[in-house]
Amino acid sequence: MKYVVILGDGMADYPNEALGGKTPLEVAKKPNIDALCKNGEIGLVKTVPDNLKPGSDVANLSMMGYAPDKYYSGRSPLEALSIGIDLADTDIAIRCNLVTLSNEENYADKKMVDYSAGEISTEEAKELIEFVNAKLSSDKCDFYAGVSYRHCLVVHDAKLGTDFTPPHDISDKYVTQYLPKGLYGEMALELMVKSYALLKDHPVNKKRIAEGKNPANSIWLWGEGTKPALTPFEEKYGLKGCVISAVDLIKGIGIGAKMNVIEVPNVTGTYHTNFKGKAEYAIDALKSGYDYVYIHMEAPDECGHQGDVEHKVKSIELIDSIVVKFVKEELDKMGEDYKILVAPDHPTPLKLKTHTRDAVPFIVYTSNKKQDSGYDTYNEITCKQSGNYYKDGESLINKFIKR
Repeated sequence: MKYVVILGDGMADYPNEALGGKTPLEVAKKPNIDALCKNGEIGLVKTVPDNLKPGSDVANLSMMGYAPDKYYSGRSPLEALSIGIDLADTDIAIRCNLVTLSNEENYADKKMVDYSAGEISTEEAKELIEFVNAKLSSDKCDFYAGVSYRHCLVVHDAKLGTDFTPPHDISDKYVTQYLPKGLYGEMALELMVKSYALLKDHPVNKKRIAEGKNPANSIWLWGEGTKPALTPFEEKYGLKGCVISAVDLIKGIGIGAKMNVIEVPNVTGTYHTNFKGKAEYAIDALKSGYDYVYIHMEAPDECGHQGDVEHKVKSIELIDSIVVKFVKEELDKMGEDYKILVAPDHPTPLKLKTHTRDAVPFIVYTSNKKQDSGYDTYNEITCKQSGNYYKDGESLINKFIKR
């Protein structure tokens, strides 16, 4: 038996006026996903425990079969694993975004214009983060470059206890009430303020402004955590697994779980990503001896954060027409029994531009056990109407893998 998880990050949503009161999943043309829905098990699964925030870290851990209540130690440490940072047990890792802030003189009076600095390129970002590290690192802390706007600050001999706010939760809002507070709040704010002074006139940003792009004029710190300890996936589930994603966080979960992280060329984490390459590399992995592949696609989530209705719908259609279609056709050709799980990790409603903890709709399609779900189309409403509900992601994955 082969197992494929096709994860559309943030794909679930709320009814939207721009879509005639429907959700992107209701509106999107997705015949391949709908065919799986008609002949599979559908329902809702709660991926985020009530005591944790609805981040992609928590929700993807859940959808990979790791109960967040047991395994979650913070977002940034998972990304640190992907970057290749060797965290000490006494280190704290903190996510470091490159963002665009408005130009008010006082830092606290600025607005969060763009949490991704216009999805800045990895090459530009690396130059900026290395510049920040050269100017602001110390015996206490170091900066590490990641991918696009996503980077890492490591604080040595430190403890948890600082209250941070994710920048994608405060798009278009003034930052004054969302600045770091608590144990290292003063230190974190000082680094952020100093970074603005360093970056606002940096040549990379002058060039971006001249090209009509948002400058990466500040770092924004959030998502603290400690070194994670995940049970190896093969030990936990008895399957040889791999992960395909453009996002450091998801790669970090894979690395922490001792899964193979497959690098696909030209993946971006947006709707411009190499969907075809992800599908092809997934099938190649299954043909080469892997039992389980987790294909993660960030595009719907990014569109949700940006309030981009058109491209959130388009992202779902691309996942359907390129990834789901190809994966199922190739699995059929392989002649081995297989299962496909299609789901988001959490909703990212367009009108909120951030994550929520609502249960998410899922499909489990089993090639040798087709069933009539009673529904012809996959969306939040039909999956709720099915009456099928899993209390957490680990329960769903245990059933998916039949443990």
